[in-house]
Amino acid sequence: MIKRYALEAGKVMEVQGEGTILAYIAPDENERKELLEKHGIDRHNLESALDPDEIGRIEQEPDHLVFILKRPRNYCSEDNFLFRVNSVGVFLFSGKMVIVMSDDLPLFEGKHSFQLSSLHDALIKIIYSTIQHFNGHLRVISMLSDELEHKINTSMENKYLLCMFTLEKSLVYFLNAVNSNAAQIEKLKHNAQKFGFSQEALEFIDDISLDNQQCLTLVQTYSNILSGLMDARASVVSNNLNVIMKQLMAVSIGIMVPNFFASVGGMSEFSVFTQQHHWAVSYGAFTAASVVIGVLSYILIDRWLQH
Repeated sequence: MIKRYALEAGKVMEVQGEGTILAYIAPDENERKELLEKHGIDRHNLESALDPDEIGRIEQEPDHLVFILKRPRNYCSEDNFLFRVNSVGVFLFSGKMVIVMSDDLPLFEGKHSFQLSSLHDALIKIIYSTIQHFNGHLRVISMLSDELEHKINTSMENKYLLCMFTLEKSLVYFLNAVNSNAAQIEKLKHNAQKFGFSQEALEFIDDISLDNQQCLTLVQTYSNILSGLMDARASVVSNNLNVIMKQLMAVSIGIMVPNFFASVGGMSEFSVFTQQHHWAVSYGAFTAASVVIGVLSYILIDRWLQH
């Protein structure tokens, strides 16, 4: 699928006709052939843009700039708390920009304080949108973590704990991705004039470099918090199980004690008692005595286990 964009009134707008920005989303064989032959994109760079495990990089080709950056993949319920990242390839020519990605990701979302007057500015906008996309996913991870923590504190099951492990794994992906983007942004900042960026654009690059550094710090903080508290949360699950086992043991002893006395007394003595008294009184007295003995046994054992 191909989406076309154009710069209009300082913004990137999607258009139906010819555009200066072409976004190839999960390109098929014909579209890949078009990218290789018509746009002159190297096959290795094309495969890198579609490889989720590719490391981000920025290179200067003879007629265009290659920028491979990492973006979070759209999350869905089937992912089961696992947030992944994808690669996006941006190929900046003198009069056009070609974007290659495996999923339909938002490219130009997010508010910004600068006007887009060139394709170089559009590239900065893509980087800025990527940072905001990471921040949005981090907020979702934070909310999921709080909800899972509450369920772990009241549950004996391991499934919520496994979900926390999955979130921690997601933060590892995010940490590597944001760190990779940070390295490419720094390289872009140091070679801005060489890559054709204006002085005003360089100031914007400084701003997004700071935003990306804050995002990186936030990912590191979340990752350290989850990693440091996983052992404690596992202990909570184990402690909840121990509490339930103690209660079950107290109930079992409370049931066994009256059963023990009934067995020791024997049915012969109880038969004599029922012959001397009405059967309802006999069975009622025996049941009441058993209940009292069982309750007292449960209370004593429960108090003992609490200490």
